[in-house]
Amino acid sequence: MSTAHDVEELGPLLAQLQLTDSAFPSGMYTLSHGLEGYAQLGLADDLHGLLADLLRHAVGPGDAAALVLAHRAARAGDWARLVETDRRLHAIKLVREQRTASVRTGRQVLDTAAFAFPVPETVRLAELVGGRTTPGNHAVVVGALYAGLGVTEQRAVAGDLYAFAASYATAAVRLGRTDFRRAQALLREARPDLEAAARMAQAVEEPADLHSSVPVADTVAATHERAPARLFVT
Repeated sequence: MSTAHDVEELGPLLAQLQLTDSAFPSGMYTLSHGLEGYAQLGLADDLHGLLADLLRHAVGPGDAAALVLAHRAARAGDWARLVETDRRLHAIKLVREQRTASVRTGRQVLDTAAFAFPVPETVRLAELVGGRTTPGNHAVVVGALYAGLGVTEQRAVAGDLYAFAASYATAAVRLGRTDFRRAQALLREARPDLEAAARMAQAVEEPADLHSSVPVADTVAATHERAPARLFVT
């Protein structure tokens, strides 16, 4: 028999599913997360290895950790802390196209959320981004939204990490590096890496803890910026 608690939990879950759905107009479908650059250089054979490297050394301690800090800050109403987190995340993104894409997708999510998720956190964050107080990186925007929608920290970071991995796998299919069935196997293989990245993100305490250390990926991304033809923005 369902209880009142069970019914109440469905609201945040459904909101999270909507926000992470590939149909949500965030612009994530335009990103390959660096994979196109590797493919152009003939270095995209080990899809799982590349994804694991990103999760453990860039997305986990960077974007996912920023999402966690933004979630905590929004729940506490500490907008100065959220701004500090957003600026730090922006600073550790060394490649211009990645910084631009992070802000573009974050602002797109925020713009759509004004209609889809009219919670106080959306309004306040829109004011800060619109006033150029904070960049509005994707991870920070969704972290604040999840907090306002009642999605728990653990579910928020796990859901967004999975959405990243699914976006990466979809890009691999579009680039002809794998097929739809093997892409699903790739997501299964990546579960331990997703769990490790989620634990890493939740262990963060300060904005200064955010970091990213993927020199090869950054070099490839910088090369991708100047590619004469591109299917993806990143």
